[in-house]
Amino acid sequence: MRADHQLRAFEQILNTYDGNLPLHRFLPGYFKQNKQMGSSDRRWATRHVYSFFRLGRALPNLAREERLCIADFLCHETLSPVVEQNMPALQDDIQLPLAEKITIIAEKYHDFNLEDVFPFGDKLSEGINKIEFFTSFFRQPDLFIRVAAADIKSIIATLEAAGITVHQVSETALALPNGTKLETVLKEGTYQVQDLSSQNTGSYFEPKKWDKWWDCCAASGGKSLLLHSLEPVVELLVTDLRESVLMNLDERFRLAGIRKYHKKELDLLKNNDQVLHHYQFDGIILDAPCTGAGTWGRTPEMLTFFEEKKINQFAAIQKAIGPNVVKYLKPGKPLIYITCSAFAAENEAVVQHLTDTLPLELEKMEVIKGFQNNADTMFVARLIRI
Repeated sequence: MRADHQLRAFEQILNTYDGNLPLHRFLPGYFKQNKQMGSSDRRWATRHVYSFFRLGRALPNLAREERLCIADFLCHETLSPVVEQNMPALQDDIQLPLAEKITIIAEKYHDFNLEDVFPFGDKLSEGINKIEFFTSFFRQPDLFIRVAAADIKSIIATLEAAGITVHQVSETALALPNGTKLETVLKEGTYQVQDLSSQNTGSYFEPKKWDKWWDCCAASGGKSLLLHSLEPVVELLVTDLRESVLMNLDERFRLAGIRKYHKKELDLLKNNDQVLHHYQFDGIILDAPCTGAGTWGRTPEMLTFFEEKKINQFAAIQKAIGPNVVKYLKPGKPLIYITCSAFAAENEAVVQHLTDTLPLELEKMEVIKGFQNNADTMFVARLIRI
């Protein structure tokens, strides 16, 4: 009976959801409109919907209910009532390693192809292990925070005292279970929520004291905060097209104790000489608009709703932004090009275009393989103006 109730709730959500909003924004609104759903109903519905989308486009000819059971079996080590009722043969295998569970499904369903989970495998950046990358979608990425090296031991102690599982990844990075509520445990300003791969892009910055840096697609300021942690004495300009995210940036900067910075609303697809004519920078961070394919482990609905044509649309935007920012970069200084995409067209191909068409020389670049660390997958390149 409970399984039937959960299935109805799952079906109702899928019939309503069209992919226009991210699932994490859609579900709270849906639950608000359906107040009859209790906390347990909401929790199971959220689990089932996310599990379902993690299957991507695999086994498309099966009924939703059967696809849900397969997906939930692969994604979790605890048994769902839906799986228990509809596929009781899988009960004893629920805690097996993911690779073994995938083998079980492949033996039972001969049409199952791991490449169908992420049907854009031929578009991936070089060096990405496809099997590892596709398999990673069945796992919810961790929550990562960045803290000061001097504070990390005390912060770990505080988290453990609150019963929170924590793993130290580096001298400044901690991994926690996704969904961990930190607001009531840690003091504001003592940590920054930032994915591990995003933190790792900082090794490409190499700022020096008194440098002038421009974070040109700053959003809510994550890369600027990272830059400041590496070198607090920099003169910083942050820009974005969206006023709302810059307001969020202001609040994050306030909590981090950053008081001196310049902020402007700019459209980087336009000529901004009237605003920036007197600026020359020692470093520019271009965290470019992108498909976000490296973060779809957090937004698995994209595996179903993403349209392939958007890869080239974003690549065109990235290429168009390049000349509008590079002209403000001093000779011998770095442009840090970053995406959270796994697609070569947005990564290596854009770098090639930038070096072919602009006075830039590639120093180094890499795909940060977050799928190997339960994190996002990103791309970063350091290009020097000639």
